[in-house]
Amino acid sequence: MVGDLFHAGHVNLLRAARSFGDWLVVGVLSDKVARSYKRKPIMTLEERVAVIQACRYVDEVVVDAPFTVTMDFLDKHDIAVVVHGDDLSEDAIDDAYGPVARSGNLRLVRYTSGISTSELIERVRQREF
Repeated sequence: MVGDLFHAGHVNLLRAARSFGDWLVVGVLSDKVARSYKRKPIMTLEERVAVIQACRYVDEVVVDAPFTVTMDFLDKHDIAVVVHGDDLSEDAIDDAYGPVARSGNLRLVRYTSGISTSELIERVRQREF
């Protein structure tokens, strides 16, 4: 995850992810990786990691996790399943989680509508001060 401007949607995702096991490992993408497919994060990698680590559902954080999750990565970190919001297209699933999805180790959970980092940024832009 990127975890920029950590918000309730992130908490919902992490809560749902934790329900799949008793230890939650969260991979946090670097600024460079996030910028390659979204935008440059507002928060630094260190800030994002600190906030994600502080979430009560998270047991461990892998800093600078890869965009494309491989079975080798899962084995290295002793990860049984990968969890993502259900807002991904089939192409996006294949790009980021291809081998994991094909192995049956990908779980999609309900995306929290009504809040996202992009929506928060837009709220700030529209706000009258």
